[in-house]
Amino acid sequence: MPLEVKVPALGESIQEVQVSAWLKQPGDSVSLDEPLIELETDKATVEVPAPAAGVVLEIVAAVGAVLKVGDVLARIEAGGAAKVAKPAEARPRPRSEALPSPAAAAPPVQARAADAERTIMPAARRVLAENALDADLVTGTGPGGRVLKEDAVRAVAGAVSPAAPVPAPAPAGAPVLPLPAFTGERRTRTVRMSPIRRKIAERLVQAQRDAALLTTFNEIDLSRVKALRSEHQEAFQARYGVKLGIMSFFVKAAVEALQMVPEINAGVEGDSILYHDYCDIGIAVGGGKGLVVPVIRNAEGLGFGDLERIIADFAKRAQANKLDLDELQGGTFTISNGGIFGSLLSTPIVNPPQSGVLGLHAIQDRPVVRDGQVVIRPMMYVALTYDHRLVDGRESVAFLAHIKHCVEQPERLLLKV
Repeated sequence: MPLEVKVPALGESIQEVQVSAWLKQPGDSVSLDEPLIELETDKATVEVPAPAAGVVLEIVAAVGAVLKVGDVLARIEAGGAAKVAKPAEARPRPRSEALPSPAAAAPPVQARAADAERTIMPAARRVLAENALDADLVTGTGPGGRVLKEDAVRAVAGAVSPAAPVPAPAPAGAPVLPLPAFTGERRTRTVRMSPIRRKIAERLVQAQRDAALLTTFNEIDLSRVKALRSEHQEAFQARYGVKLGIMSFFVKAAVEALQMVPEINAGVEGDSILYHDYCDIGIAVGGGKGLVVPVIRNAEGLGFGDLERIIADFAKRAQANKLDLDELQGGTFTISNGGIFGSLLSTPIVNPPQSGVLGLHAIQDRPVVRDGQVVIRPMMYVALTYDHRLVDGRESVAFLAHIKHCVEQPERLLLKV
C-alpha cells in the first residue's frame, strides 16, 4: 500500500504552508530521509524528508498550493524501483499535418487601388502637417475628391477635443515629426503573496496599529572603528575565520545601551510591562525569499569574534533559506542595516512585541567640524524607532547618544567605561 507524505507539524503558530518546490518527480527513486519537497512557512523554508525508501508514485500538491497541517503532499511506493521511461520513437508526419509553406501562411497584402489616390491641395497639406493628422482620415469635398483646406480644418477640429491644447505651429522650415506611439504590450500579473511576505505585512501593520511609534535620529563618526578594523583585520580573520565587520560594534553598543535603558529591551503585555534581563538581538538580513530576522541569543555574553561568526553564518544560510524556525522567533531588540543597500536615512518599523529597532545607514565621507576645523570623516546616520507607550523622548535620545558614544570610542566597549 502506498505511503502518504503529509504536511508535518512545524510549530504551534504555523497552521498553513505553501508548496515552494518539488525536489523529486513521479517515477524518481528516493532514499529514507532524503529531501522530497520544500515548504514555505511565514517564517522560513523547510524541507520534508521521504518517510521511506522507494519510488515517488504521485505528486498530489502542485507548486504554489496552500495547504494545512496534515494535508497529503505525495504518495510513495516503499521499496519500489524507479521506472525509466522509453524515449518516444519519431514517426513521420502525415501529409495532412504538413506545415503550410510560408507563402501560403502569410496573409495577403492589400495594395492601394490606383483610383483611391486623391489630390491634396497645398493649403490642406500644410494644415494636416501642422496638426500631425493623417490625410487618409480626411474626406475630400472638392472636384474628383480633392482634399481642400476647409476639409483639413474640419478634420482637425473633429480630431482634437475642445479641452485638449492644440500644438503650436512648428517654426518655418522645421520638420514636423509625428507624436510617438507606444506599441509594446501592457500586461499585468497577479501573484499570490508568499507566506513569509504575508507574515511581514501582517506584523508591520500590527506595529503601526497597536504601537505609538516615534523615531529619533543621530549621526556617528566611524573613523575610530575603521582604523581599528584596518589595524587588526588580518589577526582577527586568522583567529576567527571571518572578517571584523561593522555590525558587531553596533551589537555590543546596543547591549550597553539596552542595559542602561531597560524599557527599550521590554515589551507591553496588556496593562503590564515585560522586562528582559537578557539581550536577544535580532539582525535583519535579506533572505532568498524576503527579509528575515534571525536572533543572536544572549548577545551580552558574546565577544566580537563570536558575534561576527554568528552574523556571517546567519547571512549565508538566509540566502539559501536554511535558517531554522526557532532561530527566527523571539528577540528583545532588532538592528536593521539598510546602508548595505545604499539607504541614507529611513524610519524602521518596530517588530512587535519589541519596543525598539535601530536602523543603520550608508557610510559617507562628509565635512564635519572638529576642534574648529572642517575635516572629512566617514559618517553614518542612525535612527531609533521606539514605542512611545513605554519609552519617553528623554530615554530614547539617551539610548541613541550612548550608541554614538560607544561606536565613536570603540575601546570603551572592551573597558566597559
